[in-house]
Amino acid sequence: MSEIKHNTAHSDQSERFQLHKTVVLVGMMGAGKTAVGRALAARLGVPFLDSDAEIESAANMTIPEIFARDGEKFFRSKESQVIGRLLDEEKGILSTGGGAFLSEGNRRMISDRGASVWLRADLSVLWNRVKHKDTRPLLRTADPYATLSGLYEARVPVYGQADLVAESDGETAIEDMVDRVIAALVTRPDILERM
Repeated sequence: MSEIKHNTAHSDQSERFQLHKTVVLVGMMGAGKTAVGRALAARLGVPFLDSDAEIESAANMTIPEIFARDGEKFFRSKESQVIGRLLDEEKGILSTGGGAFLSEGNRRMISDRGASVWLRADLSVLWNRVKHKDTRPLLRTADPYATLSGLYEARVPVYGQADLVAESDGETAIEDMVDRVIAALVTRPDILERM
């Protein structure tokens, strides 16, 4: 039964939209920003941009390597520069790192030049998605769950300042998550408009 539920037909793929602003997906590590972002960009026929991938490409290093060599402060400075550049390029879907939205300057820049969508997920969903991955420098601690829990408690109020919210419950297929994000976006015709 559950498999049928997850494979139910989603919205009409031929439905057409006009994107007026870059949509910036924000939220905790493991919320699905990259996976949902790629699928959303494909559905809307717009570019998918990933600030972490852009930083890694420019530095020719992974995010954990940048953290280890240069520290989080250096990384956050580069992250802000990259987000600004991506917001100025053609409109698309931009996935950001979990900490990007914490900067007031980044939030203001995103609000002025794009629109933010928080992929809101419970702590248990996030933990299930990240606990076996070694690519999260902030979780390289003696007690990664406690670290994630602390980050979650500190960050949720900031993510709550996003323009829109889509629930990421860990049970919903990616295409259905795309439907949720589109449903939120079309409530703001200044961001996304049905054609």
